[in-house]
Amino acid sequence: MPASPSPWPNAPPGHQRAHDPHPDPNPELPERHSMLTEFDDRVHAAINLHAVLGALPRLVELDSAAAAVLGTLDREVTLTLMVYGGPEARYTFTPTSIRPGGRGIGPRLLFTSPAHLQAVLDGDARPIPLGGPAGIRFLTQQFGPLTEILAGYLQPGTTQIQADIATMLALHISAIAITVVGNEDRSGQFSARHMPDGDFDLEVGDDLRYRLEVKDHRLRVDQDHTDSPRAALRFADLGVAGSILSGQDSALTCLCDGRLTMRGFIPLVDNANRILDRVGAYLGAHRS
Repeated sequence: MPASPSPWPNAPPGHQRAHDPHPDPNPELPERHSMLTEFDDRVHAAINLHAVLGALPRLVELDSAAAAVLGTLDREVTLTLMVYGGPEARYTFTPTSIRPGGRGIGPRLLFTSPAHLQAVLDGDARPIPLGGPAGIRFLTQQFGPLTEILAGYLQPGTTQIQADIATMLALHISAIAITVVGNEDRSGQFSARHMPDGDFDLEVGDDLRYRLEVKDHRLRVDQDHTDSPRAALRFADLGVAGSILSGQDSALTCLCDGRLTMRGFIPLVDNANRILDRVGAYLGAHRS
């Protein structure tokens, strides 16, 4: 039987009169709902800078064409990526590898807004190079071609041959994006506040794994895998991982049908799963 409407329909969300015969059992639900349906452009930009472009180091390990593009460099280059009024990131490019961070002075690429950054990743726009001819040369000869190869793996409709690499890149992106969302997004922070300290793993089979550390409700990717995690999310296979991490399937749905399993300390892995669902929403938002 449906509940009767409140006699005070204009009362603020969660507000109850002392003699309200139908008190709201979940006064936090309106705020929680808004956190789940709203997207923060700054968080989306941070995901693109640190997670999506953060897959470039993995790309040159997995794709021979990308490695060949990188091999055209004749020196180490530190690239700074800046979103106007928003986040920035740095990557160091060498002829054989790419790594996050760097202190050298090198070309800078400016994005006028989070939407401009997304358009660049979609192949529909170009960043604004700063720093003279060196920046333009790096943009046209290395950064541009590398991001085009990356975009080819991230767009729907990749061939079966590309599928495994695409999913490995998606897992890399999502592991970093979990830390961004858990630390910066309102809904992610809500979940992180309920996560105790400890490590949890994202696993595909026995050979592919990312570890994330939670400490004082902050998340980071942890390269140390020497001990056992406190909890883990395990994807049935690369196909399941790809559908969840791209936002095509809900992690909660896959938990219900067994394609995604969890083990260990449930409050840790359950809230990690909620953040993962939020990551999928951000990564899939621009396709809708």
